[in-house]
Formats: sequence, structure tokens, C-alpha cells
Amino acid sequence: MAQSTSNTRTASDYSRTVEDVAGKAADLAERTGEQIERTVQNFAEQGRQATEQIQVVADNFKSAVDKSVKDQPLTTLAIAAGVGFVIGALWKS
Repeated sequence: MAQSTSNTRTASDYSRTVEDVAGKAADLAERTGEQIERTVQNFAEQGRQATEQIQVVADNFKSAVDKSVKDQPLTTLAIAAGVGFVIGALWKS
């Protein structure tokens, strides 16, 4: 029974196959790492932008409250009392 040379694989054939698979796995791991790094950087940038926007809103809100207290103190006090009542009612239930 003679074996066909096309079906016979040598140790060097297996070694090359293992090296090819290892190289492809290393490339995939590197690309995946780069993609994760880009995603983390995007999230960090979005977080910075959100923080800046929140700061702008907080500054605008503070300015509006300051103006309201100065121009209409009793109305502002009544609104604050109403908001406090609603929050208290929600907190209790």
C-alpha cells in the first residue's frame, strides 16, 4: 500500500500552518486592541462634551435664579416652596 504524497503532511507543513494561524491571531488581537482604544477615546470625549454642556446649563440656571430672586423675590420663594412640596410628596410615596 503506497501512500500518496499529496496526502502526506510533514512536520514543517504543520509548523507553517501553526505559524500562519498564530500570525493571523496576533493581527486580529492588535486590530481589536486598537478598536477598543478608539472606542474608549470616543467615550471619554463624549463625557467631556457632556460635562461642558452640563456646566453651561448650570451657569444659565444659576443666572436665571439670581435674576428671579433679585427681580421677584416673593414669586421665587413661592415657586421654591411649591417645588419643595412636590419633591417631598414624591419622596414620601
